[in-house]
Amino acid sequence: MTTADDRSPAASFPAADRARISRRISSIAPSATLAVDATAKALKAAGRPVIGFGAGEPDFPTPAHIVDAARDAVGDPANHRYSPTAGLPALRQAVADSATRMGGLTVEPGQVLITNGGKQAVYQAFATLLDPGDEVLLPAPYWTTYPEAIRLAGGREVTVLAGADQGYLPSLAQLEASRTDATRAILLCSPSNPTGAVMSADQLREIGQWALEHGLWVISDEIYQHLTYDDTPFTSVLSVVPELVDSTLVLGGVAKTYAMTGWRVGWMIGPEDVIAAASNLQSHLTSNVNNIAQRAAIAALNGPMEPIDQMREAFDRRRRLMVQKLSQVPGFTVPTPTGAFYAFPDVHGALGKEIRGTHVETSTELAAVILQEAEVAAVPGEAFGAPGHLRFSYALSDEDLAEGIDRVIALLGS
Repeated sequence: MTTADDRSPAASFPAADRARISRRISSIAPSATLAVDATAKALKAAGRPVIGFGAGEPDFPTPAHIVDAARDAVGDPANHRYSPTAGLPALRQAVADSATRMGGLTVEPGQVLITNGGKQAVYQAFATLLDPGDEVLLPAPYWTTYPEAIRLAGGREVTVLAGADQGYLPSLAQLEASRTDATRAILLCSPSNPTGAVMSADQLREIGQWALEHGLWVISDEIYQHLTYDDTPFTSVLSVVPELVDSTLVLGGVAKTYAMTGWRVGWMIGPEDVIAAASNLQSHLTSNVNNIAQRAAIAALNGPMEPIDQMREAFDRRRRLMVQKLSQVPGFTVPTPTGAFYAFPDVHGALGKEIRGTHVETSTELAAVILQEAEVAAVPGEAFGAPGHLRFSYALSDEDLAEGIDRVIALLGS
């Protein structure tokens, strides 16, 4: 017989008195970009002719030589077993070589951790560096996952908003005004998701030297490094402030450049002690990344760039068409993106109006009306810390792009 004294403290409370989901997990906002993409696909499956501009996913197939490498890897029994948590040695070497070519610094394989996509690299970067209460300066507009990953690690994001009038790039004065004694790191994303803005070498040098002066970590997401246009060069912060090498994490992956979003291979590059700590975390979290996908990533990094150049040329063509079309939408102001594959128009001029019987005050409400009335899916700026904007991905066919924006023009021009 069990007496009251024999029961554990937890057993003395009715289950109804405790939330079923932890506060930590229930506080996470769902990915707005994936939610919009899922809604668009569900509507299409139901027979509606929805055109989706939501997901940042190339519409091209993965290049054939990469697929061939994966097909060959499936038959090798070595790939049927656990492999090192930090990644296959050949892939860590390929990432190190690629980073050395792009950044101008010598990167060793021991400075590389292979992760299950870029998102895992983002999460593990913050989890490895932050203690509860640490602050991260987060330039906005920002990718939706950054603030959630910061909070999961016990940190707090400090948003630094730069609008269209600044080309969506924060000034050093804004960053300094937001720095406190609790500031631990700054997040940089260039080329940017969601804006397509690219930071110049001078801008990165100024911010990098400031971070060095104040002992801040720099977390630099460079996953779109191969996608720049109008002769805009990509610059890695470490190439202009090499002294930051002991306090910088560079994040990347194969998803965007090589049309490999579903393969889930990303990476983190940084000081060896931080990489070792993040690898220890990953050993308990997911173990090694899928070996077949790692073999495919080796082929991507070491293989020909012609297929990638062809995809970039297509993105560039679509970018110009996107800007041309969006500039015709009443109330939209459209800075020209020079990187990634997104346009991020300021839509304040389209707000405060009635559209097909619905009064629209926010960009979330505008996105909902555009989806319902024009059957076009875009992501509202609230998801990126920048209300009054919409994000349109131009990683879709030229025909769908033109048709979709024409529908928006017709809706908002009526």
